[in-house]
Amino acid sequence: MQILIVDDAQTDRDLLGRVVTGSGHSVINASDGKEAINLAKVHKPGLIFLDVVMPNMDGFATCRALKKDPDTASIPVVLVTTKGGDSDKFWGKKQGADDHIAKPWTKDTIEAVIRRYAGGR
Repeated sequence: MQILIVDDAQTDRDLLGRVVTGSGHSVINASDGKEAINLAKVHKPGLIFLDVVMPNMDGFATCRALKKDPDTASIPVVLVTTKGGDSDKFWGKKQGADDHIAKPWTKDTIEAVIRRYAGGR
């Protein structure tokens, strides 16, 4: 399965990418929301890991745009963010996010999420 990783921090994309590829999946990287939307439309990844705090278009707006577009609405979106409070989780769900992982995450947490959403892809 292809997994889209969206984060403005190269280090965070690299760390998460290593876990994804170590789990046997391929990675597509985006550094901002607009790039993520374009890549999601082209590649139709099986899962999107999406940072919230990014310049230009934050993860909440990106998630909302992905979930409103019929071409990308069915792709599971998991927010991966330092914004881990209850209100942040609630707001993420309101934007259409399927799940929420707080930074710093663990390898086991990421692998569990991949298994949850890989579902036969």
